Amino acid sequence: MTPKIIAPSELIINPDGSVFHLHLLPEQLTDRIILVGDPGRVDMVASFFDTKTFEVSSREFHTIGGTYQDKPIMCLSHGIGPDNIDIVINELDALANIDFTTREVRPQHRTLHMVRIGTSGALQPELRLGTPVIAEKAIGFDGVLNYYAGRNDVADLEFEHAFCDAVGWNPLWAKPYVVNADEHLVDKIGRDDMVRGNTISAVGFYGPQGRELRLPLANPDLNKRIENFRFHDRRVTNYEMESAPLQGLSRLMGHKAMTVCSIIANRMRHDATPNYKTAIHDLIGTVLDRI
Repeated sequence: MTPKIIAPSELIINPDGSVFHLHLLPEQLTDRIILVGDPGRVDMVASFFDTKTFEVSSREFHTIGGTYQDKPIMCLSHGIGPDNIDIVINELDALANIDFTTREVRPQHRTLHMVRIGTSGALQPELRLGTPVIAEKAIGFDGVLNYYAGRNDVADLEFEHAFCDAVGWNPLWAKPYVVNADEHLVDKIGRDDMVRGNTISAVGFYGPQGRELRLPLANPDLNKRIENFRFHDRRVTNYEMESAPLQGLSRLMGHKAMTVCSIIANRMRHDATPNYKTAIHDLIGTVLDRI
């Protein structure tokens, strides 16, 4: 079979041989990757590393590579939002599975193992602040996965249809998609100290998550409908902004990915804490020990 060759307009490679946005070189890529939103949080993750071998910063994408318990690992910040995840996962996959010299797709697939550690708002009253919640199912409100062939092959279509019917989905919004986290990673990372949840990835922080400041909401009761939704004893547990495109694109590309978030706000109880760094620090240590 003739190898697929990627045109320069489709995959931009910087003059130093690094991938366009992340500015990472193929030889810097590790198979185990911790993803975080905040570029500053990369330093917190890297403080656990036994050694640090490189550091690269470009825009909101900050990466530190090294070793942890004698295994190569890197931490990369993706910034905020599902559009950034589209950039990060495509460029990480390119580093793994495209020859940057010939631009040919490599015949041997390389699988990446990615765990996103983030923060989240709870949609069920019993989820206390500081609780780690795994996005066992991620519900994408962003529409990113809908632009890729094979979307239905990795999505839970029955869950999607039930959810849209139950909440009266607004046809002006992108069609939701539901994607499972990698089961192997969930079993490896998640234990009795973590909740296995069903997490919404919103396309924004304010209106798209039902927050009303000065502008009124198009569907002000959406969060209440979401809270009351049930499907085979599953409830929607929390909001964040990146787990669904991460898990969906990873499945399409043959990678393993999951998200675990520390709850820093409870939307139903109307409480929140901005002082969540201790909980995140502890969660990082737990994930690094288990990945």
